[in-house]
Amino acid sequence: MTHGLDTSFLVAVEVRSHIEHAAARARFQRSLKAGDTFSLAPQVLAEFIHVVTDPRRFSSPLTMEQAVERAETWWNAAEIHHVFPTAESTLLFLGWLEEHKLGRKRLLDTMLASTMQSSGVTSILTLDPNDFATFGNFTFPK
Repeated sequence: MTHGLDTSFLVAVEVRSHIEHAAARARFQRSLKAGDTFSLAPQVLAEFIHVVTDPRRFSSPLTMEQAVERAETWWNAAEIHHVFPTAESTLLFLGWLEEHKLGRKRLLDTMLASTMQSSGVTSILTLDPNDFATFGNFTFPK
């Protein structure tokens, strides 16, 4: 199975002080052992770098260099499939914004969901399943 990676999950896997670190790492390891693969969009890496370097979120944030290095490791991992926004996913994104009456705080998750859906991804590893449940097309493994 292929799972889309959300920023919240990636942050929890990478940041040892994150409250969900152990559970996220265990989930990721179970998926690897099962032979699963993962889909990753560039916008997730941008948000990941933004979050893990933020001193308001973590008492010991990563430096930009550390965050970029970890992002590159994820991007280049053999188990990762790269997914990108397309014309189709952009139209889906805009349609979902209208259909679900979503506001500005839902833009990034809606763009990610449309990118994943257009790439055939039906499972998302996230700490925030409600961000994607609106669209009714995804499962969220525990």
